[in-house]
Amino acid sequence: MTDLRSLVRTIPGYPKAGILFRDITTLLLDPDGFRETIDGFVTRYAGRDIGKVAAIEARGFILGGAIAHRLGAGFVPIRKRGKLPYRTIGCDYLLEYGADRVEMHVDAVGPGNRVLLVDDLVATGGTALAAARLITESGGVLVEAAFVIDLPALGGARRLQAAGHPVFAMMEFEGE
Repeated sequence: MTDLRSLVRTIPGYPKAGILFRDITTLLLDPDGFRETIDGFVTRYAGRDIGKVAAIEARGFILGGAIAHRLGAGFVPIRKRGKLPYRTIGCDYLLEYGADRVEMHVDAVGPGNRVLLVDDLVATGGTALAAARLITESGGVLVEAAFVIDLPALGGARRLQAAGHPVFAMMEFEGE
């Protein structure tokens, strides 16, 4: 069994001073680490009738596509404004300085679809909350929001839980 935490690179001062950026690209580079990460998610969600895996760009796509494939589920890309080619629905969310928007195709999730939401990391939770809202407002049932990393000091997982969304993270890192 690989120590997955040891495969996460920490980059001080990125994207700005005072931040410790947790980079999963080093975990993805490691064949055993990548496989064990995907296997961990698949084991957790096997038999839970997941019909679709929704993932947030960009690192979430890498994880979500592999998980969807292994679960025999469809894949739903959730992207930044203007990146999807068909009609979309969107949800705005606040950033530290300003706002942003995520979108998904109008026909990606339907009433009663059981959806797993995946991303690499939950920090403040704004993007994940917006993605969860797209899923539920489309009539989907959000089974869980799943992340490789939770940064509990930033409160994103707690914000998702307070909104009624179950959350799972493979590991936690203290600090920002």
